[in-house]
Amino acid sequence: MSTTPLPPTATWGELLSGRNGLRSIALSGGVAVHAINVYIVTTILPSVVEDIGGLEYYAWNTTLFVAASILGSALSSSLIDYLGLRASYLLAILIFMLGSIAAAVSPSMPFMLGARTIQGFGGGLLLGLSYSSVRMVFDERLWPRAMALISSMWGVATLAGPAVGGIFAESGNWRLAFWSIIPVALVITVLVATQLKTRKENRHHTVTRPPLLKIAFLTWSVIVIAFGSLAQSWLLIALSFVIVLTILYGMARDDANSDNPLFPHGTYSIKHPLGSLYAGIALMSIGVTSGIFIPYFLQTIHGVRPLAAGYMTALMSAGWTVGSVMMASRSPLFANKLLRIGPVVSAISLAALGLLLPWQGLQTELHALWLLYIPLFGVGLGVGMIWPHLLTRVFKSSEPGQENLASSAITTLQLYAMSIGAAVAGMITAAAGFNEGTIESAQQASMALLLSFALVPLVFVFVSGAARKAGDVTATTPQE
Repeated sequence: MSTTPLPPTATWGELLSGRNGLRSIALSGGVAVHAINVYIVTTILPSVVEDIGGLEYYAWNTTLFVAASILGSALSSSLIDYLGLRASYLLAILIFMLGSIAAAVSPSMPFMLGARTIQGFGGGLLLGLSYSSVRMVFDERLWPRAMALISSMWGVATLAGPAVGGIFAESGNWRLAFWSIIPVALVITVLVATQLKTRKENRHHTVTRPPLLKIAFLTWSVIVIAFGSLAQSWLLIALSFVIVLTILYGMARDDANSDNPLFPHGTYSIKHPLGSLYAGIALMSIGVTSGIFIPYFLQTIHGVRPLAAGYMTALMSAGWTVGSVMMASRSPLFANKLLRIGPVVSAISLAALGLLLPWQGLQTELHALWLLYIPLFGVGLGVGMIWPHLLTRVFKSSEPGQENLASSAITTLQLYAMSIGAAVAGMITAAAGFNEGTIESAQQASMALLLSFALVPLVFVFVSGAARKAGDVTATTPQE
C-alpha cells in the first residue's frame, strides 16, 4: 500500500483568493467581455434589422463573427509565443474594442457585418488565450475549477448582456448597446496589464508557426455554407456541403502527416480519446447555436419585448453555468455517466422547444409562456453537465509536446462548430420560409430548426466511448 501523501483537494477559495484570485479575474474577464457582447447582439439584432434592414443576413451576423473568431483563436497560441501572455491579451482587447465601435456607427448591414468580423477576430483571440492560459497560470489540480470559472462567465453575460441589449433596444437606441461594451473592456485591460505575466516570463524558446493556409480553408468552409443558405437551388446547397466535406477531408489528411498541424494527433478518429472528446465539444456547441434565433421567434410569434426575450434566451447560458459549476468536481467515474446523460438532456430540451415555441396558443390561450423557461434552461444544463470534464480530459489526452496545441484547439473547434451551426441554422430557417418575415414563417422556421438540432447532441452518446475511457480512474483516483 502506497504511503505517498495525496495532494490537497483544490477549493474555490484557493482559486479566488490572493494572486490566484486576481489572475482568475484577469483571465476570465476576456471571456466575460466577449460573452456579454454575444448576448447584447443576440438581444438587439431584431431591432437592428428593423432599423437598417438585412433580414436575409440575420444568421450572417453570427456566422461571420464566429468565423473570424476561429482565426483569432487559432492564432492565440502563436501570439503568446511572439508577444507573451499579457501583450497578447492587450492586443486582443484593442481589436475587440475597435470592432465594437465600428458596429456602433454602422449605417447598413454590410458595414455591420464587417464590424462584426473585426469583433469576432478579437473575441476569438480572447477565448483562445483564456483556455491556453489555464494550464500556464494555475496548478493542475486547479484546472477543473478554473475551467468552470471561465465557463461561468457566460453566466455573468446572461445577466448583463440581455439587460444592456434589451434596455437599449426597447428605447430605440441599439447603437448605445455597442458603446456600453467599451468601459467594461477598459476595466479588463487594467486587470490584464497589472496581473498577467510579462513577455520574458512566458515566452517559449521555440516560436510556433501557425498553419495559416489551413486556418484560411477552415474559415472559408464556413463562408461556403453561409452562401449555401442564400441559394434557392437544392443543387447549390448540396454542392456547398460537398465543398466543405472536401476541405475537411483534405485538412485531416494533411494534419495526420504534418509537423505543423492545426489540430493535435488523434483529432480525426473517434476511437482516439481526443477525437471523441472533440466530437463532444463540437456537437454540443452546435446544439446551442439555435439560440441565435430565439429572440426573433419570441418577439415575432409571441410578442415578447426585447428585454424579456433576451433574458429568456439567456436561460440557455444560465443552465450551462449551473451545470458546469455543479458538476465540475465530480469523480471521473460519475463524469463518465454524465457524458451520456448531458447530451440527452439537451436533446430532449431542444425537441420540447421545437414543439412549444411555434404554438401561439401557449401565450394567447394558456397564458403559460413560462413553460418555455424549462427547456431553454435544459438545453444549456445538458452542455454544462459535461463541459468541464470534456475540457480537462483534453489536457490529459494530448500527446507530449502538443499540450498547448490541444488546449488552443478547444476554442478553434468550438467556434468552428458554432459557425457551422449558425450557417446551417440559417439554411434550415431560410428553407422553412424565415425570410418572408411573417408570423407563420417564423412558426415554420422555429419548428424546423429546433427539431432538427435536437438530433445533434444525441450523436455524441454513440461516439463517446473513447471519451469515457479517457476518464479511467484506476491510476488517478485513490480509494478510501
